[in-house]
Amino acid sequence: MAEQSVPNDLAGRPSPVRLRDALRKARIEAADRTGVVVDLRDAEVARLEILYEALDSLFAEIPAGVDLFDRGISQGDTPRLWIDSVAHIAMGRDKRIYRFTQDTRFGRIVIAESHDIPVMVDAVTDYIARRLIEREHAMVVTPAPAPAPAVTAQPAAVAAVTLPVKRRSAVWTFAFGFAAGLAALFGFALVMALRGI
Repeated sequence: MAEQSVPNDLAGRPSPVRLRDALRKARIEAADRTGVVVDLRDAEVARLEILYEALDSLFAEIPAGVDLFDRGISQGDTPRLWIDSVAHIAMGRDKRIYRFTQDTRFGRIVIAESHDIPVMVDAVTDYIARRLIEREHAMVVTPAPAPAPAVTAQPAAVAAVTLPVKRRSAVWTFAFGFAAGLAALFGFALVMALRGI
């Protein structure tokens, strides 16, 4: 076999360690980015906590028996301030604007967006008021239908006269169908008997 030849200019030098240097550089950059991401997430959570505290007086006014609202901050990839199970406030892409959204069966809708906490408090107040009104409408008991008048016992002749029209037509339909079936059966038997002769 022929030996592989090495170019003369690279024969005496060790190969450069480019991959190791590139990996080290990539790890340093990733650590820097992770630190920035953590700092941004902490800033988002801090801004949501400020809004959370601004909503304290509003949530104190909600009647004690109403359990529609469950306020809390979730700290996942995207921190959110939950108002109830379908509405939350998250920070916008620029991390300075509050975005109040609601999940519906048709998708997510934006209820309000603002940099200002008082504007967001007003939007949450309106949302809670609407939800409380919806709850009141859902809790209203509809009156039961009036009971049917009691039927008293009548003689058979009077009862036959007062049968509803639907019932009479059902009886006549059954009688006609029964007679037609008997006639068809008799005709089939007659044809079979004539063929046998």
